[in-house]
This record gives sequence, structure tokens and C-alpha cells, in this order.
Amino acid sequence: MIFNDERKFNRWFIIFAGLAVIILVLWNTTIFFNRLKDEERTKMSIWSEALLELDRASSNENLSPLILNVLNSNTSIPTIQTDEEGNIVSTHYIDPEKIDTPEKAENYLNRLRAENEPIIMHLDRFRTHLVFYGNSPVLNSLKYYPLGLVTIGFLILGVIYFFYTTTKNSEQNKLWAGMAKETAHQIGTPLSSLIGWTEILKQENVNEVYVAEIEKDIDRLQTITERFSKIGSAPLLQETDLVEATRESYQYLQSRSSKLIDFNLIVPREEIKVNLNTQLYSWTIENLVKNAIDAMRGKGKLSLEIRQNEKQVFVYVHDTGKGIDKNRFKVIFEPGQTTKKRGWGLGLSLAKRIVEEYHDGRIRVAKSEIGEGTTFEIMLRKT
Repeated sequence: MIFNDERKFNRWFIIFAGLAVIILVLWNTTIFFNRLKDEERTKMSIWSEALLELDRASSNENLSPLILNVLNSNTSIPTIQTDEEGNIVSTHYIDPEKIDTPEKAENYLNRLRAENEPIIMHLDRFRTHLVFYGNSPVLNSLKYYPLGLVTIGFLILGVIYFFYTTTKNSEQNKLWAGMAKETAHQIGTPLSSLIGWTEILKQENVNEVYVAEIEKDIDRLQTITERFSKIGSAPLLQETDLVEATRESYQYLQSRSSKLIDFNLIVPREEIKVNLNTQLYSWTIENLVKNAIDAMRGKGKLSLEIRQNEKQVFVYVHDTGKGIDKNRFKVIFEPGQTTKKRGWGLGLSLAKRIVEEYHDGRIRVAKSEIGEGTTFEIMLRKT
């Protein structure tokens, strides 16, 4: 318990530390941006004063070299000078194509007005001009820096979260695999004893029908043991007749289910060869059939049908149960998802893993209507 608490603390510490670093960098970036913006305004104020001196100077008056240097220093910040009525007097460092029509000029002026407050130029007591200026390319680039930083930060946090989630799921999978193998080992001892007792019953001339049924259940227990022993390991796939494997699993469940259920099996007469692990496939059919029986509350019609095309074979399990909401079609295959009062919600998640990960197939809810029933579809590839 202490170990788990320590891991949770480390995980949240890294996440909050990452957020703190992102906030700190954003804060400093904002301060730097505002300082740079203030420096540019100071620079443009000086430039406007130099422009004012140029306007006041007579045609034959020599300007100070300092004034000329200040005017020539601005090579990147676009500016528009307007009179009191808003008419454009002059422009600087603006592409002529961007203001070649009154509409374009007005739009460009509004953009500059939105970026910075204009600088007031008092030409004399009666004339006042405004200098509108935009942000320099450096400032425009810096505006997108926080967005990129936040994106990178959240990507890093996402990677950290994914790492811990994957690690946790991996540990849970190892735990389930270990529990399954231990269960198979524990079942093995009484199973061996049952096989011995069956031989004794045969020698005692017990009714052969009873012995045969017991042997069927013993075979079933052996199959279950093999299933649990294979969890966590890559199963061996062999070329198998899917029709016969489906028929055996279906008929076994039919003989041990409620007589109030109308079972119907629709399969082709010819063999259909697929790469299959019979024990795991029968587990999938068993889970689907048992879920169908539970959905019908032990009474209704249950059918299993096999269809095929040139490359694929489809197994359909249909019931007349309570149905499934469409928004739960994918959720029901997640571990722990169940509507039963008893059960761990692992049946369909195991079926999905068996079909999709071990057999490179597909399982899904083909159709379902509330109060009408549900149809599950399994797709496997032919050999």
C-alpha cells in the first residue's frame, strides 16, 4: 500500500511540476513580450519625433545626421500617418499591394490600430497627425511562442500520463495472467482425481450414460484449464474446421442450458478452414452464448449462424434479449463493463482479445435494438 501511494505521489508530483514549469515559462515570456513591446513604442516615439522634425524643416535647411539616422533605423515596423480627419498622409515599410484600394487601406489601418495605440504628432497649434504602427516581425513571432510552448508541455504531460497508464495496465495484465495460470494449476489436482474416480466407476459397472456425461464435464474442465493456462502467452493456431469447432461448443452449451431457450444452429455443410485455437475460440462462443442467455433471462430464441465469402467467414450470435444502447456498442468490450449484479465484466473483453489479438479477426455488435435483441458478429480470415 505504501509502495502504491509513493508511486501515485511521484506521478502527481511530476505532473504538477511540469505544469508549474509551463506556467513559469509562460509568465516570463509574457513579461519579455511586454518589455519588448514597450521598447518598440519608445523607439517609434523617437522615430515620430524625427519625422516631425523632417516635416518642420524647410526645403533648404540641412537636417541633422542624427535625425536621418533615426528615420533610417526603422526598417521593419509598418506605419501609417493620418491627419485629424483620418485621411492617410504617408506610409512606411508597407507593401503597396496591401493598400492599393481604399478598402484594403482601411482594413490595414484597422489592423494597426488594433495592435498598438497611435502616437500623436503635434505639427503646430492647429494641426495634429497620428502615427499608427504595427508589431515588428520579432513580436509577431513571439506571439505564437506561448501557444507552441503550451502544446509541447501538454504533449509531454500526455506522454507521462500515457507512460504511467501503460505501466499500470501492464502490471494488471501480468497480475491477471498470473492469477489465471495459478487457477489452472489449482484445478489440475482435483481434475486428476476426478479422472481416477471415473475409471473406478467404469470398473464398478455404473450406468455408462452417467459415466459418459461425467467424462464430458471432465473434458470441459480440462478445456477450461487449458484456457487459463494460455492467458498471457501467444496461443498456437492450427488449421481447423470452424464449422465443427462451432458446432461442438454450441451443442455442449445447449445440452446444459435452460429448456425454455429455443436454440437454432445454421451452418454450411462443407468445411471452412481457418487458423484457430480451438480452446480459446470455444471460450469466445461460450461467453457470447452465456451473455445472450442472461440477456433473455433464461427464456427466448438464440441462434448461431455461419456465413462466408471468398476470404472471410462470419459467425453471428443472435438473441431476443433486452438489447444494448447504441452508445454502448464499443464500451461493452472494455474490462469491468457489465450490467449484471454478479460478474466482473471480463467476458466480452476476453472475447475481443481472443478474436482480435490472437486470431487477427474482428468482433463487434452488428445490430441491437432495445427490447428486440442483439446480434454479435465475429469475423475470421480463411486459410
